[in-house]
Amino acid sequence: MRIIAFSDIHGSYGRLEEILRTESPCDAVIIAGDLTTHGTTDEASSVIQRLQKFGKPVLAVAGNMDLPAFDSAFELMGVNINAKGIVVGEMGFFGVAGSPFTPMNTPYEISETEIAQRANTGWQNVGAARWKIFVPHAPPKGTRLDKILIGKHVGSLAVREFVELHQPDVLVCGHIHESRGLEALGKTQMVNCGAAARGYYAVIELTDVARIRLCG
Repeated sequence: MRIIAFSDIHGSYGRLEEILRTESPCDAVIIAGDLTTHGTTDEASSVIQRLQKFGKPVLAVAGNMDLPAFDSAFELMGVNINAKGIVVGEMGFFGVAGSPFTPMNTPYEISETEIAQRANTGWQNVGAARWKIFVPHAPPKGTRLDKILIGKHVGSLAVREFVELHQPDVLVCGHIHESRGLEALGKTQMVNCGAAARGYYAVIELTDVARIRLCG
């Protein structure tokens, strides 16, 4: 099984379509937040429809630069995995929208308690899946995936604690553009996809083990 994962698109929708044409075929597409930058729900819905025309399941969470109202729009389109799990074949996708609180007061910020609650709700929906794929917009705190340029770790403690406790097979995140990369926590293989606005993305191969490749 093969998954194409994007985060931090910030309006560069043509790049997504170009990459999907290049990387075809795949079995699912992940959007790990920040599809827009203060965009409207109509804009977000239009983009999801464009991606769905590739004929593969699209699974999405909103990012901190998106609106909380995207949750409802994504739900109506059947792509929402915020505080919810969706099983596609042997793959169970679940996620958390938004980010922990920041000094920038961006549109979609929530508490660590809420992040933990949403992660646990989605986890309960994917128990029967062979592969469990966690998609929080924010990376786990204290890893190479959440360090800003001044060296401070600004990820989510709740995401890290969830991963350490439950050990999903794969974690896909974004949010911190400068911390594109790969890391593992226990058996969980994790990727910060980097900014799709700059042409970055990840390819996840699920065979006997999970393998992740950074691209772009």
